[in-house]
Amino acid sequence: MDNFISAFSLFGYRLQASTLNIILPVGISFYTFQTLSYSIDVYRKQLESTKDFIAFCAFVSFFPQLVAGPIERATNLLPQFYCKRQFSYPKAVDGLRQMLWGLFKKMVIADNCAQFANMIFGNSDQYPGSALFLGAVFFAFQIYGDFSGYSDIAIGTAKLFGVDLMVNFSYPYFSRDIAEFWRRWHISLSTWFRDYVYIPLGGSKGRKVSVVRNTCVIFLLSGFWHGANWTFIAWGALNALYFLPLLLRRKNRVHIDIVAKGRFLPSFREFSSIILTFLLTCLAWVFFRALSITEALKYIGRTLSTTLFSNPNLGLKAYLVLLMVVMFVVVEWLGREQLYPIAQLFERMPRLLRWGSYYALIFIIFFFSGAQQEFIYFQF
Repeated sequence: MDNFISAFSLFGYRLQASTLNIILPVGISFYTFQTLSYSIDVYRKQLESTKDFIAFCAFVSFFPQLVAGPIERATNLLPQFYCKRQFSYPKAVDGLRQMLWGLFKKMVIADNCAQFANMIFGNSDQYPGSALFLGAVFFAFQIYGDFSGYSDIAIGTAKLFGVDLMVNFSYPYFSRDIAEFWRRWHISLSTWFRDYVYIPLGGSKGRKVSVVRNTCVIFLLSGFWHGANWTFIAWGALNALYFLPLLLRRKNRVHIDIVAKGRFLPSFREFSSIILTFLLTCLAWVFFRALSITEALKYIGRTLSTTLFSNPNLGLKAYLVLLMVVMFVVVEWLGREQLYPIAQLFERMPRLLRWGSYYALIFIIFFFSGAQQEFIYFQF
């Protein structure tokens, strides 16, 4: 409505329009997508419509992932409610371990990064380019720790009930190009758009014009799904711009396996690709985080100024948070071939050392947890 009024004002008309201030139900975008997938799969005859109303209600409103995903498919989740629930001790232990890691990502990494990301983005005109660069990095790890942390907690909680939810994040910041990044970031949303929008439109088949159109549609829709703000549209458009050259050159499926699989360190080329992809992702996150396109462009402009290599003057705590982020990245790297980093990282240790590691992680969560921050994806 704001854009509609602005468009008419360009021609000298001032519209007096009112809007309904509707409070949207919790999790509306997530369970809407889930019920859409159910309806479409039944229509396509890929799934038989259920006769079990209780199972269907459980599928739609399963509480661990209701508020912020993963966006589950009926073909995966619904049949699990037909089965008799049986408690599995190994699965419950695995679930608690994944919840512990999710809490660490949210309370230690995301919430501490959020303090500096909010401070820098909220006062970007007062900081040099070096601080603005760090602000973008802080936000990149805030949104990753926040959203993937929630997914880990949801998946872990579901395991306590013997329910398996789909993986939603798979070490996206170790991606070697943007195509790989989108196969590893918010997997449940990107695969939803792929299966129900991109492929029905024709996918990557047909003329190049159609391929470009289909790609732009899903990225713009992904941006619009996050909110009615031009910053989200710009974020989606920028990611489409990153992705299209790979798609048109048929290089979008070069990197399927995890980087440096079976090796301790990546090659120089792999490392360079990871850093470049991460920097491009941080650039896009600036648009996602900014309140307007103008603010995002000013932020980027000030970042790329001569002050980029100056002292950021953020204080000792900022460097401690950066150190925690580095340690977090190291742990993720060591466990990158598992579903989540500590799935088997501690299992090889003697029992006393293993339990000590778990309690140390719990201590770190309580001692280093930042100021309480709401989950970012609650607003979506």
